[in-house]
Amino acid sequence: MDETLRKNLVELRGRAEGEPEFSHENHGERFYRFPLAAARLSGQVDTLHILATQFQFLELLPLTGRQLAVTGQLRSFNNKSGQGSRLVITVLARTLRQEEGEGQNVIHLSGVICKPPILRRTPLGRCICDVMLAVNRRYGRADYLPCIGWGQVAVTVGHMPVGTPLRLEGRVQSRVYTKLLEDGRSEERTAFEVSIMQLE
Repeated sequence: MDETLRKNLVELRGRAEGEPEFSHENHGERFYRFPLAAARLSGQVDTLHILATQFQFLELLPLTGRQLAVTGQLRSFNNKSGQGSRLVITVLARTLRQEEGEGQNVIHLSGVICKPPILRRTPLGRCICDVMLAVNRRYGRADYLPCIGWGQVAVTVGHMPVGTPLRLEGRVQSRVYTKLLEDGRSEERTAFEVSIMQLE
């Protein structure tokens, strides 16, 4: 297996919620983005952004409503436009195919803690920890991926110093929040993070 996939592997199965829209061009290749809804066991749905080339989905058009299986990597980039979230998280598809079945959402990550973890408690007393993981990719680049742990996982990660290697299995989740803007208006935004299921 490709060594970069060992460090960053996402496996999803869900329903396409829209048609591909042009995202960007890189080295002459055009990339498109579309939303994929993956249901949790609880019934809650995570809607994730999938990046793919036209070649990957051309035979599947129209996408909306199709059950798809996606394998790929979780990628991040800094949005410097001033519009929307500063850290943009997407799933870069390596394979994309039509496949019926229950929702699936699994990620394996191997990286290094790059910011001091923030350990806190919820109002009900449950431990929760936010941690930023730097995951290397090829050519000296890295993805900076926000992760969240609960309970004993949170306590364990919360005491790890910056620079600690971390391997985990989890799920990519979406969370809607309200952002208060400078002019007093508020705006609904979606944050994406990795919910840690277990440390490997």
